[in-house]
Amino acid sequence: MAKLIKKLLIGGALAAGASAFALAPRSFNNKRANYVPTMPNVRYAHRGLHDAGSGLDPQHAEDSAAYVAMARTMAERAGFGSASAETAIAPENSLAAFAAAAEAGYGIELDVQLTADKKVVVLHDPDLLRVAGDPRNVRDLTYDELVRIPLFPGAKPGQSKAELLPLADENPPLVTTPDEAPKGYYQHVPLLEDVLALVNGRVPIIVEFKFRDVRAWDPEDDELMEQASDLLEAYKGPYVVESFSPVAMNWYRNHYPQVCRGQLAENASLGNGPVPWLAGMLALDWLSRPDFVAYDWKDGNNGALRLVRQMGALTVAWTVRSPLELAQAEPYFDRVIFEAFVPEAQTIEVVTEH
Repeated sequence: MAKLIKKLLIGGALAAGASAFALAPRSFNNKRANYVPTMPNVRYAHRGLHDAGSGLDPQHAEDSAAYVAMARTMAERAGFGSASAETAIAPENSLAAFAAAAEAGYGIELDVQLTADKKVVVLHDPDLLRVAGDPRNVRDLTYDELVRIPLFPGAKPGQSKAELLPLADENPPLVTTPDEAPKGYYQHVPLLEDVLALVNGRVPIIVEFKFRDVRAWDPEDDELMEQASDLLEAYKGPYVVESFSPVAMNWYRNHYPQVCRGQLAENASLGNGPVPWLAGMLALDWLSRPDFVAYDWKDGNNGALRLVRQMGALTVAWTVRSPLELAQAEPYFDRVIFEAFVPEAQTIEVVTEH
């Protein structure tokens, strides 16, 4: 019995050690050696301050009216559209939405991916269905085409998704790109370089790298990493990078160790596949060695998340959509990504660890 207990204790210690190794974030000494800045302590507007798009649903209608009004006022103040317009002027992930967030003093969270002609653009979804009523994939369209496709065309302020375009629900869909850009004011999917020029260091940015499949890696993924990182390396403002793909953050670990990087994760079931499940348990952090972990706010009390926070990683809540959700998230998170309500503004602090 004594030998069995001894073996169990040794096995338990080895398992605990392996678990700690797998979950450990970047070390303090590594941060200091690479002069890694911490993630600025501000509220981050999810896909910009927007008056059409993500989070603007009936569930959050009680808080979103003031948010939509602020997005429109700030967008107009930044020179986009008119707050008196009857249609949306600052749809999510548009230049107008990012300008509105910067004008209000909030940080910005955005997503990047590649077009058919290998341009780095800012959009969350792989297709345009929800944001433009167009079912086609971004990767199948050139940037020149995207410029001619309005985001949320004719949408009312506060609308959560775009109406389907004519022929969008045919099988197969028969939507085609207009030969000319629409007349009058509209917003389209922007280039990352144009977003960076617009923000110009006024507020910090979280850049999320989007991939078709986090369980695989192909040459196009390398191209996205290389093109986007070149743009960010030339950018003079504060930014951090993140992804659901541990491989992407391992890429940053090897190529740009001086950049603050984060592991995106959520509490996935094994039914989603082994990679999302392990990533949700933060068991793949040995690949990314993140400076921060961005996690679904509803699972802030997750044991692995609490452990990596104790080990020195910042924790970032996504996506908080009401004052009640904010109050529930704050005990477990150091930073917050929000939408659909107006949180308090914060002073921007950019701190470099030495």
